[in-house]
Amino acid sequence: MNPAEFATLARAEHNLWWFRGMQRILFGLLDPLVRGRSLARVLDAGCGTGHFAGVLQERCGWRLFPADVAREGLDLARATALSRLTQADISRLPYRDGSFDAVFSLDVLVHFPRGEERVAMSEFARVLRPGGLLVLRVSALDALRSRHSMFTRERQRFTRGRLVRLARENGFRVLRCTYANTLLVPIALVRFRLWEPLLRKPPASGTAPVAPWLDRLLYLPLAVESKLIAAGMNLPLGQSLILVAEKP
Repeated sequence: MNPAEFATLARAEHNLWWFRGMQRILFGLLDPLVRGRSLARVLDAGCGTGHFAGVLQERCGWRLFPADVAREGLDLARATALSRLTQADISRLPYRDGSFDAVFSLDVLVHFPRGEERVAMSEFARVLRPGGLLVLRVSALDALRSRHSMFTRERQRFTRGRLVRLARENGFRVLRCTYANTLLVPIALVRFRLWEPLLRKPPASGTAPVAPWLDRLLYLPLAVESKLIAAGMNLPLGQSLILVAEKP
C-alpha cells in the first residue's frame, strides 16, 4: 500500500462512516460463526496501523498477533496498546504450521499482483490449525476502481466467484461470502466512472473526513446492510467482499 495513506488511515479509522459501517457489517456476519469456538491466538495479517487488531483484542478478548510488511503502519501501531507486532511479508509468514486459531486479512490481498494472492492464501492455510477460521475482506468489481484505488496502489479487485474459488483451491470450506457496501453502488458508479474521469485529477486518498451530516447519511446504508447480513442474507453486489472460511 502507498505509505502516504497510513497517517490518513490513523486519523480516519476511529470515526469515519466507512470504517464504522464496515466494522458493524463484519461483526454482524462474524459473531454467529465464532460463537462457541475457542479462538485464543489470532493473526491480523496486514494489520496496517493496528486499529482493527486493537478492536478485536478489546471486543473479543483474543490474543492478537498483528503483522505488516510496512514500517509506516507498524510505527503507528506501536503507539497503541498492541504487543507482539511483527514486520513480515504475509506471503512468507514467520510462524510455525498450525500456529493460529483464526487469521484475519482485511483489504490486503488487493495489493498483490493478480495471481500472487495465491501464495498468501497458501500461507494462511499453513499457519491455521485444523478447524481454524479465515476472515477476508477485499475490494470488489473492477468497474468500481477509483482514484483512491490508484492512490493506495490497489492492484486487483475480486468477484465473489473468484474469491470463493481461491479459498477452495487452498483447502478451505467456505462458511459465508457476501458483497457489502451495496446500497451505495449506484452513487459509486456515477462518481468513479463519470465524475472522476471528467475531473481528470491525480490519484488521491478517499478517506478524508466529511461534514458530520454527510458522515451520518453515508453510514445509514451500511447500518441497514449490517442487519440484512446478520440475518443471514448474502448481498448479490457491492463495493467490498467478505469471506469467512474454515480449515478442515
